Amino acid sequence: MIAALSISQIPSLQLLSRGKVRDLYAIDDQRLLMVATDRLSAFDVILPTPIPGKGCVLTTISQFWFDRLAHLLPNHLTGDTPESVVRPNEIEQVKGRAMVVKRLSPLPIEAVVRGYLAGSGWKEYQSQGSVCGIALPAGLKLADKLPEPLFTPSTKAAVGEHDENIAYAQAELLLGRSLAARVRDASLALYTEAAAWALSRGIIIADTKFEFGLDQSGQLHLIDEALTPDSSRFWPVDQYQPGHQPPSFDKQFVRDWLEQSGWNKVAPAPDLPEEIALKTAEKYREAMTRLLSD
Repeated sequence: MIAALSISQIPSLQLLSRGKVRDLYAIDDQRLLMVATDRLSAFDVILPTPIPGKGCVLTTISQFWFDRLAHLLPNHLTGDTPESVVRPNEIEQVKGRAMVVKRLSPLPIEAVVRGYLAGSGWKEYQSQGSVCGIALPAGLKLADKLPEPLFTPSTKAAVGEHDENIAYAQAELLLGRSLAARVRDASLALYTEAAAWALSRGIIIADTKFEFGLDQSGQLHLIDEALTPDSSRFWPVDQYQPGHQPPSFDKQFVRDWLEQSGWNKVAPAPDLPEEIALKTAEKYREAMTRLLSD
């Protein structure tokens, strides 16, 4: 079995932060090293059980999308190899799971795009007939495809806190009208192209969240990760049936187990049984295999 990496230790570089999944290090004034660990968060709590190989899967999928969608928007990759910026005894920790990225100014929102009715959107629709305040036609079922993809931004919460959906008008206040429109249009374009590709590979991208940053000239970049099982809801096309909760390739599998465990969704989270951790790793790998197939 692959040894899991819960926390990276790269003493040759300055540690800037540890997020829910990624550890961020300073290389120089222009570049950062982003290491995707095997940590898994659910309900905004980092679980004590890592998912073996997950960080490598996330990195491989993100790099695939960054390359495939580069004609729509620049991204934060520099093209440098992670192995070239660490010491020889640190290479094992970055191999296959790290990216050398540009230092950019991250925007203070998460850009969520929803193509199907699921999760918190479904709960709101049932009670109010809307998703994030956007009115929808009556009579939609769980997992129905929406009439058109919705841009539903949220706040970017600190580790351990909850992201909160915000109205588009609030995103305009945070970013300014022009930048908010650029983020919205970029998010919808990225989702539309990615969803079409994934569908041809047997995966429905029900929803996803993007993060963006600006360079010194104000150019918008796609940053962090892109269209992974951590940042998206993936459903298998061959098991999709509106009105029913589809099985998933993402961490919904873990969320479902946690919901049934009786955990109150407050840290600390319970340990995952080994079979749940291994099954989750298997689902992540299957998503990668499908998406990257020729």
